[in-house]
Amino acid sequence: MDAYQQLIIELYNSRTVYDREEGTRHPLEAKLLLESVPIQKGQKILDVATGTGLVAIPAAEKVGSEGYVIGIDMTPGMLHQAREKVEAASLQNIELIEADAESINFSDSSFDVIFCCEALVLFTDIPASLQKWYRFLKPGGFVAFTSPPETAYLADVYKNICARVLGVSLPHILEPLGTPEKCQNLLQQAGFRDIQIKIEPSGRHRSFSDDKLSWKLINLSFKGHPLLYKLSPEQIERFQVEYSAAIQKLATNQGVWEDTTKFFVRAQK
Repeated sequence: MDAYQQLIIELYNSRTVYDREEGTRHPLEAKLLLESVPIQKGQKILDVATGTGLVAIPAAEKVGSEGYVIGIDMTPGMLHQAREKVEAASLQNIELIEADAESINFSDSSFDVIFCCEALVLFTDIPASLQKWYRFLKPGGFVAFTSPPETAYLADVYKNICARVLGVSLPHILEPLGTPEKCQNLLQQAGFRDIQIKIEPSGRHRSFSDDKLSWKLINLSFKGHPLLYKLSPEQIERFQVEYSAAIQKLATNQGVWEDTTKFFVRAQK
């Protein structure tokens, strides 16, 4: 497991009450993603990066006792929360596996549906994952995932600061899936058809007072790019100065507007 993957595990393990922290946003997105696919009783479903089971658990209820759901996540803390919810719901048709979703393998044509809510942008090789998912699906099966636009979550702020401090533009984590056209092209290259992309605009005002741009957030934003590990203390300090200045420019009486728009993407094998 590399340093980038370890960082992801550390960040999500620290979120011990994830569902409460997310409020209604992530549960609502999970619900909309689940509803984007015509799920039938008896189907077999894979939920990639299942987290606390926000997709996997209602999916297990939908497919019924004749169906089966597998949820994969590499974060023990997330899976612990999911298992508590599974036990509370007395579900017997769901299996939660601790594993790296990018490395795990299943037999060809194993699943009717593959979901990935909020997590595909974190993957190190998105095209390879989509190609694997295509192979895992039965003919006619569906893949469905969410992704933010490349300008969401103050991405431009981070990109501009990084370019000024390092003198070079690094690829941001949101860029590979950051437009409907990019999503469509990657799915077509993997072999998928009947691609549908629905844009759900959303946003929020956030207070960034006394907020620090942590090294972990910088690292996550640029997927652990090797240049980040060569930052000097002076460069890290300059990141903070640039970040504070950028936030002050964006701040209003309500706070800083953060775009949380999502693409809801569905395609068929």
